Amino acid sequence: MTRGSEIRGKAANRADRQNDIVATTNRLHKMRQARGLGAAEIARRAGVSRQTIYAIESGDFVPNTAVALQLARILEVSVEELFSIDTSPDQPLASFKADLLATGGRKCSAGELVRVGRVGTRMVAAPAPHFATFLSDADGVIAAQSKTSGTIRPVVQSVSNRNSLVVAGCDPAISVLAGELKSAGTEVVTVPSSSQEALDWLKRGLVHVAGTHLRDRLTGEYNVPLATTLFGKGNICIVTFAEWEQGLVVRRGNPKRIRSVADLAGKRVTIVNREKGSGARDLLDSKMRAAGIPPRNIRGYDRVVPTHLAAALTVANAQADCCVATVSAAKCLGLDFIPLSTERFDLVVASSEMDNSGIRALFDALNRANLRHKLAMVAGYDVRHTGDTLM
Repeated sequence: MTRGSEIRGKAANRADRQNDIVATTNRLHKMRQARGLGAAEIARRAGVSRQTIYAIESGDFVPNTAVALQLARILEVSVEELFSIDTSPDQPLASFKADLLATGGRKCSAGELVRVGRVGTRMVAAPAPHFATFLSDADGVIAAQSKTSGTIRPVVQSVSNRNSLVVAGCDPAISVLAGELKSAGTEVVTVPSSSQEALDWLKRGLVHVAGTHLRDRLTGEYNVPLATTLFGKGNICIVTFAEWEQGLVVRRGNPKRIRSVADLAGKRVTIVNREKGSGARDLLDSKMRAAGIPPRNIRGYDRVVPTHLAAALTVANAQADCCVATVSAAKCLGLDFIPLSTERFDLVVASSEMDNSGIRALFDALNRANLRHKLAMVAGYDVRHTGDTLM
């Protein structure tokens, strides 16, 4: 056999193996809930880990015969009632409608990769994170879209019924929380947004959790007064994620010798700004008012990017001299940081969602030493009040 025919043969074998892949549907989550069994309990009885149970329910793991038989015995059903196999692998996965979430009013487009989650009875889709080095971990692609909704073509069938939590906000460290929750069986769909937009989406029932760091001008208190005004008392729960420093992010060595917001005025320094409704924009505007600096005196004031990391990356790429962002964004990109304010970033949840298994996992994670250690070491946050319930 020639080298070329050997390579073609291997390629054909790979194609055959791909055609042998079948989609599996399981009713484990529905059946154990109907019987009042928690994941930990059924895992103990079946002799597997709780993470394995969550992975089976999400469709990410297909159990072997022994485990399938054990689960069927515990639930007092047949294996066929618990699991079924789609014997038509060439049949395309079923598409579904979803509300599209994109920060700052940006429009999604057909062909764009998205992450997907279910909030109540609604499916929502957010643009998959864009990384310069790796492909995004996407759940599907937009097949067609209108102004605020789209038809999603999933990459795996389990996307529409997995245990997911949709979290909107601007904190770069939400990814750390997502990692902790994923290990416990909850997939977090993160939606970068301003604090105000996150709260608006929560009000409309489009996300499970809104992250916010908005300061009330009258009281000086973070988040609670504004959230209470928007939702009313008794309709929400607010829990502290962390306290952080927000300030001026500049290139390593601070070549423009920027020390305060007053140094941003004039033509010597160019900034990149955040969108209206963001905590970073509010902080910059308040410091400008205190210093008597009008927006027209700051170069780049009208140039807007949607997240702390996007702003810091603009500085790192020498496309701006400065931005206002969190210490975690500066730390992530190896930039210098001049603190302006100590702020509290809170997570807001609708009271009606408190029995959601993903929300319970979220509250549990906030009280774990592992998450707090990571937030302190990786992001540079103060975690003394992490997990504190404010209302």
